Amino acid sequence: MKYPFKILGFLSLGLGLLGAFLPVLPTTPFAILAAYFFSKSSPVWHEKVLNMPAIGPLVKDWETYRVIRPKAKILSLIMIFLIMGSSIYFKNPSQFVKIFLLLIGLSVSTFIVTRKSYR
Repeated sequence: MKYPFKILGFLSLGLGLLGAFLPVLPTTPFAILAAYFFSKSSPVWHEKVLNMPAIGPLVKDWETYRVIRPKAKILSLIMIFLIMGSSIYFKNPSQFVKIFLLLIGLSVSTFIVTRKSYR
């Protein structure tokens, strides 16, 4: 399972890096996922993710304490509602897609809000 986890780690890291430039993709969850996959397959790459200046501390907080910092929570919630809201408002998708987007947004928001904020 070492190589599939390593491939998934690089894929997750790539998506996370893309998310730094594209507002549709979230960076932090993909970085956490990459760190998980690398922890199972490559200690060197796991350390590289943990030592990245922008996301390393957030990933360490999650791995060690299962917390999401308040600033990250607020930014995530704002982005979720802006992206989901603008997709529904400007694209005017079918009723099914609107409900689907709403459920995804509420589910992810609930997860974020119910995580601890401090160690």
